[in-house]
Amino acid sequence: MNRHDSYNANPNLKKANVQQEWTKEELLEYSKCMDDPLYFIQNYVKIVSLDEGLVPFKMYPFQKEMVGTFHSNRFTICKLPRQSGKSTVMISYLLHYALFNPSVNIAILANKAATARDLLGRLQLAYEHLPHWLQQGVMSWNKGSLELENGSKILASSTSASAVRGGSYNIIFLDEFAYVPSNVAEQFFSSVYPTISSGKTTKVMIVSTPHGMNMFYKIWTEAEEQRNSYIPIEVHWSEVPGRDEKWKKETIANTSEQQFNTEFECEFLGSIDTLISPSKLRTLAYKTPLQSNAGLDVYEQPKEGNTYLLTADVSRGTSNDYSAYIVFDVSQVPYRIVAKYRDNEVKPLLFPQKIYQVARAYNQAFVLVEVNDIGEQVANAMQYDMEYDNMIMASMRGRAGQVLGGGFSGGKAQLGVRTTKAVKKIGCSNLKQMVEDNKLIIEDYDTINELSTFIVKGSSFEADAGCNDDMVACLFIFGWCTDQTYFKELTNNNIREQMYRENQDQLEQDMAPFGFVVNGLEDENIGGMIDEYGTRWSPIVRHDGYTNW
Repeated sequence: MNRHDSYNANPNLKKANVQQEWTKEELLEYSKCMDDPLYFIQNYVKIVSLDEGLVPFKMYPFQKEMVGTFHSNRFTICKLPRQSGKSTVMISYLLHYALFNPSVNIAILANKAATARDLLGRLQLAYEHLPHWLQQGVMSWNKGSLELENGSKILASSTSASAVRGGSYNIIFLDEFAYVPSNVAEQFFSSVYPTISSGKTTKVMIVSTPHGMNMFYKIWTEAEEQRNSYIPIEVHWSEVPGRDEKWKKETIANTSEQQFNTEFECEFLGSIDTLISPSKLRTLAYKTPLQSNAGLDVYEQPKEGNTYLLTADVSRGTSNDYSAYIVFDVSQVPYRIVAKYRDNEVKPLLFPQKIYQVARAYNQAFVLVEVNDIGEQVANAMQYDMEYDNMIMASMRGRAGQVLGGGFSGGKAQLGVRTTKAVKKIGCSNLKQMVEDNKLIIEDYDTINELSTFIVKGSSFEADAGCNDDMVACLFIFGWCTDQTYFKELTNNNIREQMYRENQDQLEQDMAPFGFVVNGLEDENIGGMIDEYGTRWSPIVRHDGYTNW
């Protein structure tokens, strides 16, 4: 090809409107490539190897199977270990799709814009090393996009709600989707769904290594259970040539077993320092709500005679912060989440009505609102404007801090509870114990997702970077509430005492070295003592005749 036929003086690229003269062999090869993407990739795609430079793409067996699945299905989700060549397979298939399908739009989206541009750059490199008779003429060619003579376009961008808004795409490729922040991932899917559903042949291909229990986890789980249209593809690290038990031991030695389980075993573990232990998080399975509408998910309809408690966390209605509430069935242990609301657009003035309607439906549920900020307005609106009877109040009682009650009872009293360091500490501690001891049943996806990224920060727990903890706030407020005398009176349940009874034997074994042992031979005069939490303290008689507790 002479320089007049090249695009921007690049001898490896053919410009548009250049007449192509074909040999019989080239026409035959072109036809084979068009009909079979695997044939095209194996014979004509070149990649850059760290050890060998530019070489033909020698595919592993699982990579060949992936191409076949992509080609035969509209929706595919792939869970693969790190450094398994997953992105190379994707861009090779996308190159074939753009070359042999006229007027198609393809979006390459990654957790970072730079990563997406790098993927496009690798596709462009493979394109440059195709024979000229296989190329389409180039209309536009830059770091963020390209356009070919056949009308096909490829865009590279970060995964965001605005990335593909307003366009119509034939293929959307989501790379390392598990690493996209949860709020961005949710907004993205709500934004692109009309784009996806607008065509009958539109393809969505999601490829990632797991990273917590997020949107990728949700789509993958539903695909495995055949609750969505995605075809799941899973690859074990041992399917990658060169990886064996020796390699595994060396990798763990240089990283950690936790990291290996996440990045190579592809387990959906939470962060290492989560409030709830990763082993417990793995067992939390979400289910589909009975009803779902406008932020409200209902898992269990109200039951006559049952007692319900609603805890609420109020936001200012900004895009990154959610107003949320959870309805708990507290009639018996284990407690259950029966409904939840979560919305990042609802205005504070409208939120009280959202709470009021659901609280009334659940047998006039007791309502506890977090009032640190504008939550006080929400609580006041329900109490005074809507005259809701079952608002829970708190009074300041000196060293005891905030104490719950059903009404104002002297001292500094307020509607709702302020989240202080003490409230959060006690709430998180109780929440952890309840969840890990199966005293609180959680089956809501958003709540499980937030728990998987609620991690240690300093001396407290907070949401990991780019994540939310609005549902968790409702949980630890509930956890704090369960420790209150007023809660025990409402429910006739003492969760701490019940957990003590169930674990009494183990507790006694643990305390044996310190002398706190109940031997059943109580002194009739002294006897022992049971505190408000159900703990029995037995006396120890010292050699000097005095008694220690």
